[in-house]
Amino acid sequence: MSQAHSPSPPSPWIVRWSHLVPAGGTVLDVACGLGRHLRWFHGRGHPVTGVDRAGEAMQAAAPLAGARLVQADIEAGPWPFAGEAFDAVVVTNYLWRARLPDIVAAVAPGGVLLYETFAAGNEAVGKPSRPDFLLAPGELLQGAQGLRVVAYEDGFLDAPARFVQRIAAVRPRPETGGPPPRHALGEPPPRSQ
Repeated sequence: MSQAHSPSPPSPWIVRWSHLVPAGGTVLDVACGLGRHLRWFHGRGHPVTGVDRAGEAMQAAAPLAGARLVQADIEAGPWPFAGEAFDAVVVTNYLWRARLPDIVAAVAPGGVLLYETFAAGNEAVGKPSRPDFLLAPGELLQGAQGLRVVAYEDGFLDAPARFVQRIAAVRPRPETGGPPPRHALGEPPPRSQ
């Protein structure tokens, strides 16, 4: 793969909250691009599935042993994961509002949604600038209803300058009656000695 087509490093938001994904849990990366998050989770021992409409994206992620790669246009075609659930669903720099319910529904009980994309205000600093591609204030919180929000941010980041919303939210397990483990609340799991 050429340097120009190498994936960038994983999002710090995704890295920060990746401890919420159950050990060995399945990960779906929506609009996976060149596979930066597929590589991150694959390297941590997770079975990974990526979906993107671009063939180049599928080629870039192809070297990941055991990765499930689905080339599909999820905006114009059907949701390719109907009836499936994943221990983590990851979305970065992508928004297609009509698919948000499918994305949230794909989070398994005990699983996590890690989502980060552009928000209103970004039109003042760069692209994307069309409202179709910018989350309205609180929109990601509203879209994740039914999930337990562990972390949420809506604001400005620099280097590069951009407005984003991002969320880490867990789908409660129906059988749990007690409090979730501390690491499920955003604290890293205890280190083994």
